[in-house]
Parts: sequence; structure tokens; C-alpha cells
Amino acid sequence: MLFHVPMGRTVRFSHLESELQRLSYPISRNAAATEFDDVTVLFTKGEKNLGQLVSQTEQEEYESVEDLDAEINNVLPREAVGEPYQSEGEG
Repeated sequence: MLFHVPMGRTVRFSHLESELQRLSYPISRNAAATEFDDVTVLFTKGEKNLGQLVSQTEQEEYESVEDLDAEINNVLPREAVGEPYQSEGEG
């Protein structure tokens, strides 16, 4: 018996906004989480499932890419984007 295994997508955190633009807004949290259940976000240290991140946000509905992006940033673990007060390109 053969099983269909969905192919997931991987996106770098720095390109997350492009991935969020794939949705039609407004969109509910549940619908957005379902749309991204096969997407893995790569961070400076580690990775997370985008659908799970969306499901952890507090808003019930997002009016725009910016709304959803801000909510996702609120639920990210600190280590996901590197050390506090550091930015890429400084040095």
C-alpha cells in the first residue's frame, strides 16, 4: 500500500514575508495555520513549523501580511533569531 506524503516547503526567516503574501487577506488564524502546516521556517539557530507558530498567535483573524508577521514575531523563541541586541551585518 502506498501513502501520499506531502512535500513540505522550507523558507528562511528573512524571507518569511514572501511566504505570508501567498495568502488572501483577511484570513482566520485557523485557516492560516492550515495553509502553512507543511512549511518549515529556518532561523539563525534551529527551525519551526510555520503552521504551529501561527496557531500559537493570539489574534483570531489577520487583516494583512503585516498583521500576521507581527503576531508570528511575538511567539518566536528568543533563540530563533540569534542573540539579543545583535543584528546581521554588524561587525
